[in-house]
Amino acid sequence: MRVETITFLILISSAVALIWLERKYPYRKGLPFFREGFWVDLVWYTLIQSFFLKILIFDFIIQPIDHRFALSSLQLVSHWPIWVQVLFFLITHDLYIYWFHRWQHNSKILWRTHEAHHSVREVDWIAGSRSHVVEIIINQTIEFAPIILLGANPMVVPIKACIDAVWGMYIHSNIDVRSGNWQYFINGPEMHQWHHAETKETYFANYSTKFAFWDWMFGTAYLPNKKPVEFGLPYKYPKDYFLQHAFSVKRFDEDELKKKKGWDWYLNLRFSIMKSFASLFSPKANKSAEEESLV
Repeated sequence: MRVETITFLILISSAVALIWLERKYPYRKGLPFFREGFWVDLVWYTLIQSFFLKILIFDFIIQPIDHRFALSSLQLVSHWPIWVQVLFFLITHDLYIYWFHRWQHNSKILWRTHEAHHSVREVDWIAGSRSHVVEIIINQTIEFAPIILLGANPMVVPIKACIDAVWGMYIHSNIDVRSGNWQYFINGPEMHQWHHAETKETYFANYSTKFAFWDWMFGTAYLPNKKPVEFGLPYKYPKDYFLQHAFSVKRFDEDELKKKKGWDWYLNLRFSIMKSFASLFSPKANKSAEEESLV
């Protein structure tokens, strides 16, 4: 069985399991499955954005760098056991993510590339996919470039990508997890749900992704014996995928913008993009206007 098929099955199985656990043991009770922004997160961020950014990052950034400097030919880590390679890149990249994430929350400029991720008011398994294009390009280039340039086993990329995706769904999931002392080591919804809360205490806390010990080690952990009440941003944020990116450059009111001339042209543009993306997988694929309006 091909590694792409195995990865796909793991991702689908993990998503189904997390969805079931969210219904069975909810962190916040009463959250709808098709909550506000669900289709934006699933279609635009998870499917379309990920598809095109994968091509951009690997084919137009990492590959040209390797072609220019031929670093992968040195095979600097290829003699390590594959599990050591995976663990090495998991830990080093997670440490980088902690500090870059922390920097994003402390920089007015970098916050513009991260605020989309915090705009979800009903945090669930798919909410973690909502990340600005620039943020993804930076983080995934820094994540996967060393793996390829250091000559790691080709299996390390899909293995790490799969772990990242499953872990990302897990820490954002609406599951009432009680991991006890493990929360000092492994990150989960307990701390990350607080990170998405609309509170001053957590705006500068709980930056870790996979390993919670970074927060405990560097003094940014926050885990009270209660649950947050409000989630998301304390200001109005666009609901549309493209306007969310435009908002990072120039502030505006989405409701007022929709009243201006040319909005119909923009909606037709979105519809055309959806049809083009669908045709990549099925030439006969057709998405109705009613379905498209949901996203």
